[in-house]
Amino acid sequence: MAAENSAKMTELIFIGLKYHPRQQVFLFLLFLLFHLVTVTGNLGMIILIRLDSLLHTPMYVFLSHLSFVDTCFSSVVGPKMLADFFAERKAISFLGCALQQWFSGFFVAIECLLLASMAYDRYVAICNPLLCSVTMSQRLCIQLVAGPYAAGFLNTMTHTTAAFRLPFCRSHVINHFFCDLSPLLSLVCADTWINKLLVFIVAGAVLVVSSLTIVNSYFYILLAILRVRSAAGRRKAFSMCSSHLTAVSILYGALFSIYVRPGAVFSLDLDKVVSIFYTAVIPMLNPLIYSLRNKEVKAAMCRTITRRKFCIRR
Repeated sequence: MAAENSAKMTELIFIGLKYHPRQQVFLFLLFLLFHLVTVTGNLGMIILIRLDSLLHTPMYVFLSHLSFVDTCFSSVVGPKMLADFFAERKAISFLGCALQQWFSGFFVAIECLLLASMAYDRYVAICNPLLCSVTMSQRLCIQLVAGPYAAGFLNTMTHTTAAFRLPFCRSHVINHFFCDLSPLLSLVCADTWINKLLVFIVAGAVLVVSSLTIVNSYFYILLAILRVRSAAGRRKAFSMCSSHLTAVSILYGALFSIYVRPGAVFSLDLDKVVSIFYTAVIPMLNPLIYSLRNKEVKAAMCRTITRRKFCIRR
């Protein structure tokens, strides 16, 4: 069936974003800025964590992978969206659409599960600080990093393979700015209940497992913080979690607004608005959140800059 689809359909057409022609240049420059800040900020975070030995801890290992995932996810969607601002035909090849769907599903699932790994690390650091180095062993850290990649691969292989084996015969026009699963399934002229069931089971499992891990971790973190007698101790504990909680709230708020809502309020136009947020804005915000709200990252930046200046003077 995949071969037949490729033979019948060589390309798909995006409707893209709706905007007034006068807003075209402004929106292009805005999203270009988002993309540049995303790539620069996330690569900068990876390099900083690599260079500063004091950041070679499990939390920052997870953060470096989160930055890598954000950079890749933004690069899967961003350049094509920017090119389409000035394209008369916002076309993408059938194979290109499949690859875009594959990689976007891959990186979104990884990000959700990496945030769950980071929540567990915060739980260990606050609730069992004396055993943190023993509990968060190198082997466990590798498992907590490799697990999200394996689950992301399983998630995206399931959905992409199932979707692109279906006959796309209603239209070649996608009411979106990238190859997301929901608008793709709206082009299928066969019954898609199996695909929707797979989304419910596989993607739902990713969201449920990651969100339950995060909620459970922060439940015990909250109990531990409430047992701290000093106000300074409570503030320190909260500051350890504030950046992560902010990142989690933003991402999960966007994802749940798309995938967990009544069918009566389903809207592809609404999906496009929310998709802009989690494809263009969230990958840009993560390095800003972890740099501006994190004393350890700011201190590492100061140390790195100071060393750099010292080397130049010598």
